[in-house]
Amino acid sequence: MNTLILNNEIQEFINYHLYTDVNSILLKGTNFEDIETSEIVNQIEAKKRCKLKLPTWFKTKNIYYPNKLNIEQTSSEATAKYKSQLIQGNNLIDLTGGFGVDCYYFAKRFKTVTHCEINTALSSIAKHNFKQLNIQNIKTKQVDGITLLSETNTTYDWIYVDPSRRHDSKGKVFFLKDCLPDIPKHLDVLFQRSKNILIKTAPLLDISAGINELQHVKTIHVVAVKNEVKELLWVLEKDYDSTIAIKTVNLKSNAIERFNLGLNDETLCEASYSEPLAYLYEPNAAILKSGGFNQVSKQLNVFKLQAHSHLYTSQTLIDFPGRRFKIDTVIPYNKKHFKTLKIDKANVTTRNFPDKVEAIRKKLKLKDGGNHYLFFTTDTKGDKVVISCSKI
Repeated sequence: MNTLILNNEIQEFINYHLYTDVNSILLKGTNFEDIETSEIVNQIEAKKRCKLKLPTWFKTKNIYYPNKLNIEQTSSEATAKYKSQLIQGNNLIDLTGGFGVDCYYFAKRFKTVTHCEINTALSSIAKHNFKQLNIQNIKTKQVDGITLLSETNTTYDWIYVDPSRRHDSKGKVFFLKDCLPDIPKHLDVLFQRSKNILIKTAPLLDISAGINELQHVKTIHVVAVKNEVKELLWVLEKDYDSTIAIKTVNLKSNAIERFNLGLNDETLCEASYSEPLAYLYEPNAAILKSGGFNQVSKQLNVFKLQAHSHLYTSQTLIDFPGRRFKIDTVIPYNKKHFKTLKIDKANVTTRNFPDKVEAIRKKLKLKDGGNHYLFFTTDTKGDKVVISCSKI
């Protein structure tokens, strides 16, 4: 951490050039002594990425930023605030503190928070920023969190950990054992120090795989922001051995979409099916990740179009956790019938359909965008159909 970056003149330069092409800055260089131009450029790029993701940091004076990768990997304020509202108590320890966004919000719910970060520079940065943010109940420790737990007798109301995927792990479906720290390996140590554990993982982690690796899972939160799944949150409670609750949430700009189910509910209930009726519904990304497709039909009293299509329909309009459309017409999937729609520009979505979006656009000479919405899917009879809709 180069504290010269915090000098007023350099901070003014950073703020003035937030939207300047950094390549031109690197080419011209700067006149500041004892500080590399590349360090200043790193601050510019990192701060610019925080404008929407971390507005509190972006608006606060003299924040010191780590490299772009740390900013990309850290929680957004929206998700950090959400997870902080799930728990509270006297003390919490964050085993993988990083840039400290989660700790900032945990500090609003706990009397004391311990921020552990093995990276010396990142630990120093977080400590400095907590002071700038006027947060005084966070203790920073430059230490491996698992090691600290192993060497102390202190107990905590909650343990929080955000394991990072190892660089040598490959494949789309990864396991917790592929991450650092290896939570399944150290789970006994964690439960010796707390009865309650909150684990954040990337959405790429398969939910079934995570359940198989962990013990005493009580709740799984699938968290999306503006219909993009950002993280899975695993709530573990010592000795818990009952039904796992799955809670999906889609954090929108002006609302929150929620849908909850029990892990076993999906296999114990059957969906109802129908041909397309008056309205069409597409579940948000969090629900799609949860796999609770039959539960959507049962709880919301809507019909599925087909077992694997994951689109729903009803005769009357309902409040739905996802996108809602008024169905204009339904036609078989072929060029002859498609010409009757007289549409040359549309938003295209496929669900349980053999052709990809780009192939469909090329085949039907469709431009992207506009006010028309076309769903290419499979109906209850197994036929390939096109559902032309208007968005509600």
